[in-house]
Amino acid sequence: MRNRLLWKLLGIHIPVIALVIVMMWLAIDYLAADYFMVLMDKYDISPTETQEMFLDAVHRYLIWASLAAVALAGVSSFLLTRKVLQPLSRMADVTREVAAGNYAARVQVDSGDEIGQLGDAFNRMANSLERVERLRKAMVADVAHELRTPLTNVRGYLEALSDGVLPPSPETFAILQQEILRLVRLAEDLLQLAKADAARAHLQRQAVALPALVDEVLEPYRLRFHDKGIAPQVRVAPGAERVTADRDKLVQMVGNLAENACQYTPDGGQVTVHLERLPEGVRLTVANSGNGIATEDLPFVFERFYRADKSRSRELGGAGIGLAIVKELAEAHGGAVGAASATGETRVWFTLPA
Repeated sequence: MRNRLLWKLLGIHIPVIALVIVMMWLAIDYLAADYFMVLMDKYDISPTETQEMFLDAVHRYLIWASLAAVALAGVSSFLLTRKVLQPLSRMADVTREVAAGNYAARVQVDSGDEIGQLGDAFNRMANSLERVERLRKAMVADVAHELRTPLTNVRGYLEALSDGVLPPSPETFAILQQEILRLVRLAEDLLQLAKADAARAHLQRQAVALPALVDEVLEPYRLRFHDKGIAPQVRVAPGAERVTADRDKLVQMVGNLAENACQYTPDGGQVTVHLERLPEGVRLTVANSGNGIATEDLPFVFERFYRADKSRSRELGGAGIGLAIVKELAEAHGGAVGAASATGETRVWFTLPA
């Protein structure tokens, strides 16, 4: 491909050079004839022989000059074109490596021209592919880990019941039911995450009154908050009352943040939902008191299956999918997410275009 493209680029110059030579040839023929006619009439000299000698000399020099120009243009064009095509050739090699599964391959960018910009864009694409592949492998490993623990427990209890080692009792069946419910919750979380990934194509945007929606979402959690001695507060800043979004997706996003706050806020703590208007849209922030999140964990809290509090069991801390769903749904709306944690308080938010 490289050689074919090289010869095509070189072939562009050949017709141009040939056209210039033909035009010069014809111009000399016609102009020289007229010029000699004027001179011969003026000095009373026969123009035929002198004109032929002049044209022969000019044609001869023109031919040699044209051959030299073609040779020089061909050599210089060949060298310059080959230099331009070398990065494309390297990019083709790296593309084949990426296609073969080597997502660490990168194009060496040596210039800032269009070829260099293409190389930068290719490297950014390779970075995204490498990150997606890394997340995919991590997700498969995490899902396998999440499934293995309850399945192993269920298998152990069933084998014990089958062998008569463990007598059937309401307590044993309650444990089995709890493990099965863990599997059901994990399957539901994975289904919700898959739906969040595909949300961009299925958003049904409408005007949503945020204060009423927040109250609606918090209502099922009020009993749990009450049992922990928590009274959630909702603060609405001017201009943050309405947003255009998919209402069902928005309910899920606020519900996930409320679930997080309910799980991680200690007894007698504080939970506050802030609604504020920003230049880029409306931000909803859920702030809760507690131990907070370590600085090194903050960049990863929206990753799938990531849990900042690794000391918590999966039964208490969940599978680490809730915030990942919030991130996917916020980005599907064209918004963004973020988190911050200081001593005694954690704030998690998402921003949607107004």
